[in-house]
Amino acid sequence: MEKLDKRSAAEDQAPAQIERKKQKLLKNRAIRTRKIVRMKSGVDRPFLVIVILLLCIGTTMVFSASYAYAKYNFNDSYYFARRQIVWVGISLAVMWLASAVDYLLIKHFSGLVLLASLVLLVLVPFIGKRVNGAVRWIELGPIQVQPSEIAKLGIVLFFADFCVRHQKDMKKFKYGVLPFGIVGVMIGVLLYIEPHLSAMIIIMILIFCLMFLGGTRKLYLAIIGGAGALGMLFIMLGTSHGKERITNWLHPELDPAGKGWQPLQSLYAIGSGGVWGKGLGQSTQKHLWLPEPQNDYIFAILCEEMGFIFAAAVLVLFVALIWRGFYIAKHAPTQYTTLVVQGLIIQIAVQIMLNIAVVTNSIPSTGVSLPFFSYGGTALVIILAEMGIILNISRYSFIEKG
Repeated sequence: MEKLDKRSAAEDQAPAQIERKKQKLLKNRAIRTRKIVRMKSGVDRPFLVIVILLLCIGTTMVFSASYAYAKYNFNDSYYFARRQIVWVGISLAVMWLASAVDYLLIKHFSGLVLLASLVLLVLVPFIGKRVNGAVRWIELGPIQVQPSEIAKLGIVLFFADFCVRHQKDMKKFKYGVLPFGIVGVMIGVLLYIEPHLSAMIIIMILIFCLMFLGGTRKLYLAIIGGAGALGMLFIMLGTSHGKERITNWLHPELDPAGKGWQPLQSLYAIGSGGVWGKGLGQSTQKHLWLPEPQNDYIFAILCEEMGFIFAAAVLVLFVALIWRGFYIAKHAPTQYTTLVVQGLIIQIAVQIMLNIAVVTNSIPSTGVSLPFFSYGGTALVIILAEMGIILNISRYSFIEKG
């Protein structure tokens, strides 16, 4: 009888023991999975190769597009080229550093990056440098910093972390809309004061995309998108300034020596390049016809000198960069890293599309730099820092690296 009681007790304990062993097994498997997720390997080589190719072509075009303007204004044909090469070296070092540190360290400083950009944006009207009627830069000794570029990176890092931490509450207005709205309004007002319309548009699109990726309710997104579209329509059609911009966009020939000058000279450059181009360094429009050709309209000079075939090849490289970026995001180890890569790639894609659209006069003219190509220090450093973060995350991604 005693043996039967022991056997019965053992049988009662068996399911509990089996359950404990099962839980232990699942726990060990989860630990092993986390270790696999954090397993570090080489960076994604296709993405790195595309970045280096774009950087090399862009640096070459900065020299080719700028030497006439530099000679006339600074009596030094290499004025912009030398400075751009220095910034390329600094940017490559920043990209390497961003790709080498643990991405969790970057995550811890995401809020600080956004806060720093907000502080700098507040300081711009007081200590900023005025260039071409706009105050967008802060001079720190020999370095000029553009806070709006830092704000783009800060927004992606901060809201990627925010969306993950509040994943279960993103359908609520308090979490899915309000924080994005507060930050968006603050940055929008500060950029309006500068003024810097192109950066404002890019940041608003970026915030909207992060809301969508983070899980904000579709109804809220539809209301925000509709309100934004109506607001833009009112500005363009309901104000004298907006109507003037639309007229100058649709009919630049009506004011060829004024507001229509830049779009007309850009179209002349693109059209005169033909299929094969005039040859590297042979542009006519860069000889003081197209204002500051090394900046926002550098793609027009590329089309003139290298022709349609080479310009199309550059666009293919941009498409490949965006595709590979989303591929890395798809195979990223965590939801946070997926959102970070998606946000950074969306920012680059929006800038590329807006710049090409302005250069080809497909949309009204507004100052948007072309990533990897346009002359400038802060923008290049931030872009390569973002590429470094993506390469960093690719080290942990479940993808073939070569």
